[in-house]
Formats: sequence, structure tokens, C-alpha cells
Amino acid sequence: MNMLWQHKTIPAPTPVGSYQPEDVVFLLKDISHVSLERDTEDREELIQGGVHYSEMLPIEYQPTQAYLELFHQTLQENAHIVAMAAGIVAELIVKKRGKNLVLASLARAGTPIGILIKRYIKQIHNLDIPHYSMSIIRGKGIDENAVMYMLQQHEGADIQFVDGWTGKGAITQVLHDACQSFYETYGYLLHSDLAVLADPGHCVETFGTREDFIIPSACLNSTVSGLMSRTVHRADLLSEKEFHGAKYYKEWEAEDLSNYFIDTVSSFFAEIAGEAKQRMEQTLQANLPITWKGMKDIQKIQEHFHIEDSNLVKPGVGETTRVLLRRVPWKILVNRLDNPHVKHILLLAKDRGVPVEEFPELSYSCCGLIRPMKGEE
Repeated sequence: MNMLWQHKTIPAPTPVGSYQPEDVVFLLKDISHVSLERDTEDREELIQGGVHYSEMLPIEYQPTQAYLELFHQTLQENAHIVAMAAGIVAELIVKKRGKNLVLASLARAGTPIGILIKRYIKQIHNLDIPHYSMSIIRGKGIDENAVMYMLQQHEGADIQFVDGWTGKGAITQVLHDACQSFYETYGYLLHSDLAVLADPGHCVETFGTREDFIIPSACLNSTVSGLMSRTVHRADLLSEKEFHGAKYYKEWEAEDLSNYFIDTVSSFFAEIAGEAKQRMEQTLQANLPITWKGMKDIQKIQEHFHIEDSNLVKPGVGETTRVLLRRVPWKILVNRLDNPHVKHILLLAKDRGVPVEEFPELSYSCCGLIRPMKGEE
């Protein structure tokens, strides 16, 4: 099959976001001028009624002072752990893929993680790897124009997809299917192995840890993600050669902590590099299998709480945080109330008046349950 991706020239992206251009290039169309935000209740009803989540945006939660203080406290306590996980993942990527690499982080939770990996590889291995951040959408797949742009700019390079964490593994599956579809359409085989900081769902091979710990960047929205919104895909907003869309919230520059988070974590790289290399070798030798353990947890929760739709169950610290920030939560499950990784979850739940229950058999630290909207008056 001829390389069809070579025949559709994709225009260069317009710079967006508050990160340094040497850290990341966003392959996203700036749609800041379009009104897409819906309040949480309306958005939840629309999503559960069949409207795709990528066609609108949540109103961004503005954190309280207490919550911001918790973010800073969590970052001080966990920056070393995050640096170690990023170092292990970076070492695994270099070991498996070699030096002719392009990092493609999945916006937006993957963006800061991709920057950490890029910075680690540059600092420890003296390799300046290109890093782009692109859109992937459950139910729609990856932004093929973004993939084609990377291939055209870096012919022969190996694209490594990067995300922050796994929950149930839905995005892992979307990526796998999208890579297969890209091959069938364009004749180019992409590696669907997703690299993440934390894999509590046991559904990827390249990870820093399988512990469900709090990655501080999960605590906030755009103010720790380069002031970018979630990605948007709506046919009336995008032309054939354009990237998926996103908003750039320049109005929040005074509150932006994106570069502060990156700088804080990366300041530990020199200190942890030796141990990160050892742990990478141990991870390779252990050859830990993909078991989709997280999905078994979901089935247990669905049976216990009589939940028909698995999309209403969001496991793991990162996903539970998202439920509290931008969905309509029904209740929050925690494996134990004194788990240090759920402190911000308990604060957010209290702030939003959401009940919290202990569910000791949970293999995740916590799980967010979304309130079903059907049948309501």
C-alpha cells in the first residue's frame, strides 16, 4: 500500500498554550472565540442523552483557596514520587524505542507528563526529543491530521504516545483501535503501546508505577495544563486539514501553575536518575502482564450498586478527580478514608456535597460514580 499520509500536506500549527515552545507544540486549532461551555447538569444530561462529550466543554472549576493550598501541599509531598515515575517511564521509552523518537502526549492530562518525559530525556540522556500534544477522543479516535503532521515533519521516527494515567483502560483501547484504523487507511503502522505515569488499571506495558497515587496535575484543570481546555471535535468547527480544537484560556494567566508544576518535579531528575534506571531494569525483568484488573473492579462495583452503564463508573484518583470537577457525582468510593492519595478527593467531595463511602475491596485508591440522569423529571 502506498503511503497515503504523505499526500495530504497538513499546515503547521498556530502556537497556543502557556508552556515554553521548546517543551511542547500543541497540534490543536485554537477555538477560543466559540462559546462551548455548558453547566455541569446540562452537560451531564446531554452526554447521557447521547450527545458526544467532545462537542461541548465543561465550565472550568475555579479552585477554592483551601483546594489550591492542598495542590501545593500535595506537590511538595509527591514531586519526588512523580519525578521517579516520570524517570522510569522515560528510561523504558528510550530502552524500548531508541533515540529516533517523537513524543505524542494525549491532551490534556498527558501534556504535562509528556513535558516531564521530554525534559528527563534531555537532561539525563542529552537527547532533545520532539514533543507534540494532540487530541484523542473516546468514540472518535485520534486526530489523524496530527499524526500525519508528525510523520511528515519527522519521517522515519517512532511515535510514542503518552498519557497521565489509566482508569478502566478506555483510552488504551481507543488508541489501539485508532492505530489499527490508521494502518488500514494509510498503510503506516503506529505503536499503540501507551506510556503512562501510573497504571492502576493494569492495561499498559510502559508505566512508572501501578500504584493509584495522586499526580498533582490531576488536581487542577487548565491552570496546570498550559491553560488549554479539553479537546473538541465538531464537524462545523473544523475543516478537512485542521487539527481537533481546544480553547486557550489566556484570561487565567495570573492563576497559571503549569510551568511551576513542571519545574518543581523536574528539579528532582538529577537526584532520582540512578534509581530510575535500576527500577526500569527491574520492571523489564519482572515482565508484568496486562491483566485489565481494573475492569474486574468495575464489574464488581456495577453489580453492588446496580449500575447498568460502565461509563458512569470512573476508577482511580485521576478519574475520580475529573468526576468531581466536571461531572454530576452520585457518590465517591474510597478503599480507605485515611489513604493519603485521596485527601484532595475528600476536600472536593465535601465542597460539592457528595457522599463518600469506604469500599475496602477496591484495588484503586478511589472511584467516582456518576449520577444517572435518565428517568428524572
